[in-house]
Amino acid sequence: MKRHHRPSRILRTLGRILAGAAGVLVLLTALGIGSLRWVDPPTSAFILRHEQSIPGSTYKVPVQHRWVPWEAMSPQAAFAVIAAEDQRFLRHHGFDFGAITAALTDWFRGAPLRGASTLSQQTAKNLFLWPESTLGRKALEAYLTVFMELLWPKQRILEIYLNIAQFGPNIYGIEAASQAYFHKPAAALTLEEAARLAAVLPGPGHMRAAAPSPRVMQRVDWIRDQVRQLHKAGYLEGIGPPQQAPAATPEPLPVSTPPGPLPPSR
Repeated sequence: MKRHHRPSRILRTLGRILAGAAGVLVLLTALGIGSLRWVDPPTSAFILRHEQSIPGSTYKVPVQHRWVPWEAMSPQAAFAVIAAEDQRFLRHHGFDFGAITAALTDWFRGAPLRGASTLSQQTAKNLFLWPESTLGRKALEAYLTVFMELLWPKQRILEIYLNIAQFGPNIYGIEAASQAYFHKPAAALTLEEAARLAAVLPGPGHMRAAAPSPRVMQRVDWIRDQVRQLHKAGYLEGIGPPQQAPAATPEPLPVSTPPGPLPPSR
């Protein structure tokens, strides 16, 4: 009889060990991500990856990056990235299932697979992970996004995103991009300039905000139009330094697809 009970005892022990390990992982994740609500990250996984992109070489392309607080950013920067990247940002809890379904539906119909990642997911990826779209990375991205949405206000997600997003081959963060392209601080960005920066987010390695191509300018026009429409809908009220985003916001206008083919899903 004892032999018959031994496997079940082993399974129970393994179950307790795995449950304990999962609990420790969740606790450590919550503590690490929770602390970033108040502590500014000194760098990001993408910046570190860029700095080590030529292993063994003595030549390094210097990364341009400078952290600035929320209050030192033009509200136009927040308006532009929401309009360009995630118009349901204030309403979803980290995942836009409507956008995911629409992107998959279009893909099954033969269209190129377009990005459906929210700003929250992009922040998790840029801050902690790597660019390749593997199943494992997507799972980690979703896991981290859940904690970010639970522990950070929307304003903090936007603040960190704007400080670590890539705007050029070696330019990270809204302040470095503003200084490099427009020779002014991020606090002084106009809607036109912010739209030009947001327009290159799908492909910062080859799209240029300083000398925009016709395709980029087409996206700039679309982003400016979307910002105006979202303002008319009341969706962007309260967004932008130094105010917090309102707890409840009106329903945004229907999201339209940016002009021209976009790069593969990020």
